[in-house]
Amino acid sequence: MLLGGAMMSLRQASLEKSAVRNFLGKNALVQLQVITDPNQTKPKVFGSTLAPTSYSFLATALRISTENSEFRLRVPIRVIAQTHSVIGLLPGQIFEATASVRISKEARVAALVIVRGDIRVVSPPSRWARALGAVRLHLREVSHAVDSGDGGALIPGMVLGDTVLQDQAFRDAMRRSGLTHLTAVSGANFAIISLFVLWCMQWFFRSLRVRLVVTTVALLCFIALVRPSPSVLRAAAMASVVIFARGARKRSDSLPALGFAIAAVVVGDPWQARDPGFALSVLATAGLLLLAPRIARWLARYVHVKIAGALSPPIAAVVMCAPILVALSGYLGPMTVIANVLVAPMVAPITVLGFLAALFSPVAPGVSWVLLMLVRYPADWIAGVAHWSAKFPVVSFTTGFAGFAIALGMMIAALFLLLFFKTRIRFILSFFLVTALIFSWVTRWPGDDWQVANCDVGQGDSMVINLGSHRGIVIDTGPDGLLEDKCLGQLGIREIPLLILTHFHADHVEGVAGLINHRSVGQVWVSANKEPLFESERVRNLLGANVLTTVVAGTTATIASDRGVISLQVLWPDDAEHAFDVMPGDGSAINNASIALLVKAPDFTLFAAGDLEPPAQAQIVDWLAHVDIYKVSHHGSLYQDLALMQRLSPTLAIISVGTGNSYGHPSPQTLAVLDRLRSRVYRTDKSGAIAIVARAHRFEVRTSGGGAWWKKVRLG
Repeated sequence: MLLGGAMMSLRQASLEKSAVRNFLGKNALVQLQVITDPNQTKPKVFGSTLAPTSYSFLATALRISTENSEFRLRVPIRVIAQTHSVIGLLPGQIFEATASVRISKEARVAALVIVRGDIRVVSPPSRWARALGAVRLHLREVSHAVDSGDGGALIPGMVLGDTVLQDQAFRDAMRRSGLTHLTAVSGANFAIISLFVLWCMQWFFRSLRVRLVVTTVALLCFIALVRPSPSVLRAAAMASVVIFARGARKRSDSLPALGFAIAAVVVGDPWQARDPGFALSVLATAGLLLLAPRIARWLARYVHVKIAGALSPPIAAVVMCAPILVALSGYLGPMTVIANVLVAPMVAPITVLGFLAALFSPVAPGVSWVLLMLVRYPADWIAGVAHWSAKFPVVSFTTGFAGFAIALGMMIAALFLLLFFKTRIRFILSFFLVTALIFSWVTRWPGDDWQVANCDVGQGDSMVINLGSHRGIVIDTGPDGLLEDKCLGQLGIREIPLLILTHFHADHVEGVAGLINHRSVGQVWVSANKEPLFESERVRNLLGANVLTTVVAGTTATIASDRGVISLQVLWPDDAEHAFDVMPGDGSAINNASIALLVKAPDFTLFAAGDLEPPAQAQIVDWLAHVDIYKVSHHGSLYQDLALMQRLSPTLAIISVGTGNSYGHPSPQTLAVLDRLRSRVYRTDKSGAIAIVARAHRFEVRTSGGGAWWKKVRLG
């Protein structure tokens, strides 16, 4: 620990004093050497726009210069390139580009370098890099030829850590089902390959030591093939513990070996100590070595020994990793263990045969094709299990330290049950543990009797009106498909008869990709202003042009719900031309084309108007009266029409806003007006997701606060 702390301090000091820091905030000519393959980043929304496609990778800065100065150096940096010209760069290659230098939140690098223009390649890849790159490329091509679906995309990831073919929806399904460790190379894959090589070596070498040496060399070559990124090195270190334990046949030495591997990783890369992935790897390995055998012996009393052996590893890994998983995601999937058990028999064949297919792919693609055909259906099975188990609800907790503490308490209770109590006491404590789980499930947000919910989607908007029977009207979808999918899953929405997209800014429509995940969508109302065209075209491609209906003031609809008929009336935009004054910020013309909607239900009235600004708000004041619920326009920004808010005088004001956003939303002035109107204000950045239970215009508000057990306030 002391050595790791000292190494981190020395490296941190060297990074902070690096000459690259002299160029922060400036554009400079940089010469960089590639360390890891450029990978496309997850699409991100900044304000109302979707960031351009970008690629991220680690590199070593060799030279940086401006007109007035030049430095030669050798420090690690993170590169974000917004140019397709970086595709195909291989580790070891040197290139030059004009880039802006910024501070990076990533502690292990000296700076963040953003490349927007084309690059100039200085050196070609080495023969070794070309050979390894050819293996990865050919395996990817053959896998796609064999299976163009999620199964074919999974194989290169499991075998070589190549996730290029995997789309975001598949990764989200794997994450939600607890199978994310299979989307790329993990410690288990390293262990399987190493044990396979160790088994093969028995036919060539009698000495165990020689076999271990050859296996170690093979492991080093495998590391080079899958790329020596921090996560790969961590996985290799954890796998070496398993190899040592199996090869030496001394399980009692497993814990010291694990300790040595932890120390080696931390000394070699001190920032791993702060990486949640490192903690998960350590805990999973410890669970497999220490807890799984005990669980297997206990399960063997009740089920067949082979079934006990199959169940014990995923149970041990989930139990040990639960506190970290809950702290990061805020939930645990009850189907995680079952999903891991169902796919466990498929992992080894895919890993071993896929590895052999990778070796043959550049020289004998036919052999590679045959091998991949053998593992195609196991890979499809894993993908199918992921999508199936991802549909099940999850048990939600709070994130951060509170979630960690809750999950840790449950883990300790489970371990005490297993290891230290007799059968009768174990049964009693098991009853209380199951009761606690059931309680957490029953009291999960939002409950079963909500009428209106506002999802916590960050800096964006997404509101849902409950129609009952797992149906809902959705108004906007937020900027993140994963968050939208998660929220609709918590709300139990499977069918959306009407989707209303108030306007096409990314923070209101990018979540469509998550909304359509295993859900049916009926009609879609959209604004007449199709700007920005990039976003409106994305929505058309995702939903299909045939379901989009352009609506204007005067459009009405009625939809039956389990609690009575809900009527909807569009108040804006009208079909006249307007030349409003441009307000500060982005996209006033688009904002002022937002759909303004008045909703009347038996138990509540609601007004929502997207990002409508004062010039357009003033046009519809005469059409409005008091409402129960007002989704405050434009995330509660400063630019509000006072007369409109006074006319509405809402009982509840809902502000959908991201934590720590750079816009200053919501505005103190807007909050002050709502306070004078005696409106109860709820903000997603403070309260998390918000659910409203309405009974004859009397309200109960339930806020998730990011956790499982909602807080409630009664009004009226």
